[in-house]
Amino acid sequence: MDKATTLEVRLEIAKRVHSATQKLSREVSALSFAAPVTHVYNPLVYAKRSHDDYIERYAHSKKRVVFLGMNPGPWGMSQTGVPFGEVSWVRDWLKIENPVGKPKNPHPKRPVTGFACTRSEVSGSRVWSNIAEHYKTPKRFFAKHYIANYCPLVFMEEGGRNRTPDKLTKDERTQLFEICDRHLARLVDVLEPKWVIGIGAFAKKRAEEALGTDGPQIASILHPSPANPRANADWSGIVQQQLSDLGLCKCTK
Repeated sequence: MDKATTLEVRLEIAKRVHSATQKLSREVSALSFAAPVTHVYNPLVYAKRSHDDYIERYAHSKKRVVFLGMNPGPWGMSQTGVPFGEVSWVRDWLKIENPVGKPKNPHPKRPVTGFACTRSEVSGSRVWSNIAEHYKTPKRFFAKHYIANYCPLVFMEEGGRNRTPDKLTKDERTQLFEICDRHLARLVDVLEPKWVIGIGAFAKKRAEEALGTDGPQIASILHPSPANPRANADWSGIVQQQLSDLGLCKCTK
């Protein structure tokens, strides 16, 4: 395959991921949510430039593994538009930094200031620092891996408390999960991974529901949230062992 053909293929893969993501964004933006949810952010809209940049830089090849998170955190992807998007890692390691707009109906306790955000997202910092330690450069990691979120929306209650997708009402979950399941299936169709690894139990369960048993192998790793006492002990070491047990450590070809 000559260089021109290779470039054409890479552009086509990124184009298909971008198209699928736009469709996801439109479909979830049409949903409505009732109390106790009072505020909903969609960073695929107001942080679109950075998310598009992420796709163009890192989603242009077939992958061996897709890591799947739950949904954006208030100080991560909510600010940068990148999954697990802790500001410093997105800007300094992934080399992504674009103007970020404002969500509709912003919550006063969860302001979006984009790359000016000074709050750190522990989950994102743990994820990207672990990757950087073992792969050194984004190019080496993304050659065979990709990170996405199952749901692109952020849900907040009146007091500013985060509400995870699994805590929505049954009807809200049904509508949302149908859309996100379809998107995950489209993403897998484009990237053709051999594995989908849920970052946490929720993401693994949704991958199993969306992809069934005829697609990639599905497993999970420990979620890096500081709310998880086990993750606060030695998240990086635990996850490396989990990936090693699956045959997915860095040294595995």
